Amino acid sequence: MKNHMVPTRMKPLSARRSAILAALDVGASKVACLIARLTPTDTPSLQGCTHRPRVLGIGHQRSRGVKAGQVVDMEEVESAVRQTVDAAERMAGAQVESVIVTASGGRLASQHFAAKTAIGGGTVAASDVQRVLEAAANHTLPRGRVAMHSLPTDFSLDGVGGIREPKSMIGDELGVDLHVVSCDHTASRNLVLAVERAHLGVDAVAAAPYVAGLAVLEPDEAEMGAIVIDMGAHSTSLAIFSGGALVHVDAVRLGGDHVTMDLARGLEARLTDAERLKTLYGAALASPSDDRETVAFDQVGEAGEHPARVPKSHLVRIIRPRVEETLEFLRDRLAGAGYPAQSGRRIVLTGGACQLTGVAEVARRILGGQVRVGGPLGADGLPDSVKSPAFAAAVGLLIYPQFAGREYFEHGGDAHAAAPRAHGYMSRVGRWLKESF
Repeated sequence: MKNHMVPTRMKPLSARRSAILAALDVGASKVACLIARLTPTDTPSLQGCTHRPRVLGIGHQRSRGVKAGQVVDMEEVESAVRQTVDAAERMAGAQVESVIVTASGGRLASQHFAAKTAIGGGTVAASDVQRVLEAAANHTLPRGRVAMHSLPTDFSLDGVGGIREPKSMIGDELGVDLHVVSCDHTASRNLVLAVERAHLGVDAVAAAPYVAGLAVLEPDEAEMGAIVIDMGAHSTSLAIFSGGALVHVDAVRLGGDHVTMDLARGLEARLTDAERLKTLYGAALASPSDDRETVAFDQVGEAGEHPARVPKSHLVRIIRPRVEETLEFLRDRLAGAGYPAQSGRRIVLTGGACQLTGVAEVARRILGGQVRVGGPLGADGLPDSVKSPAFAAAVGLLIYPQFAGREYFEHGGDAHAAAPRAHGYMSRVGRWLKESF
């Protein structure tokens, strides 16, 4: 087996040529594979988009061997990946050799580094930009962490920020702010290994809330500022966009499956029945008819001859506290990161768990701002079943390569170090992306 620490290089996307790519979203509730042709386009989209994906093949099935975004059973994940990719290949009539993969586990987190360099009042050259980026990237991440993304979010000249492209401008001092998204080294390494055991190369690994944002945000939302909340089965993650750039990520280990478990315990129901009740009748807000309408289910240990019945309002009383708890955790984490709740802010909910009735209203009350539920916008050829928020991250993986060229990782060093200076497997991915796009 090839070394799972080193990804296979993918040919760079040409601005004038089409390309076929495969995306693999390995989540706690499902594994999804999308195969798409990326065709050059002039259609307005997120800033920096040069291609428009058209999906050719789709495969998805229930996830096995993944918990909270982390591999817990290597053989089960490998089998699920094989079957999912095979289904997409048969639909597309194409064979997949490598994939771009999402990472939703591993305790996603953000760090920000700043650096300045003197340019002596002359014109900013490419070498000056390289120099200040190297200085910003020359920082140490906590032990056991690796950099997934390393994005310059803002350049400044003589202390004045808001500059996107400083080359050819004049000033005395060039500064940069670098946003680094990191995750646990072990979690990312085992995810890559599970994919490679299915005889697939890994072209890149991207943070799920980031790529979900690329799929669901309108160009103006990313520019003016928006928070994307990706509500998964075992975890809920968020990505903050401002000025068209990703500026913060975070995650909490609470998701849709926690609601299912609460229902199973509160009703003494089987997990399958609890999931059915949540999907068909569950809500995070009560309605006037909830006390009059009842739902039936089998309790644990019962043969099914005399199903139990409860009013829908009882489901709401179980579901709402968990949804509120999840959103309150996010509110507190946002405030701690310097993004407190405020009116007028755009919040886009995505991910399978956000489809629960009433979640948007609860989010509006707890987080403030304008809230909408967002499905993937950035691809053609999606059947109705895949236009749901549950597939936002998978579609975002098809858009991500067009943005990967913006990332900067420090050159040199020991590629097998666990974390210092963003070395390791994820750093190699970053360097490959920088060289290829």
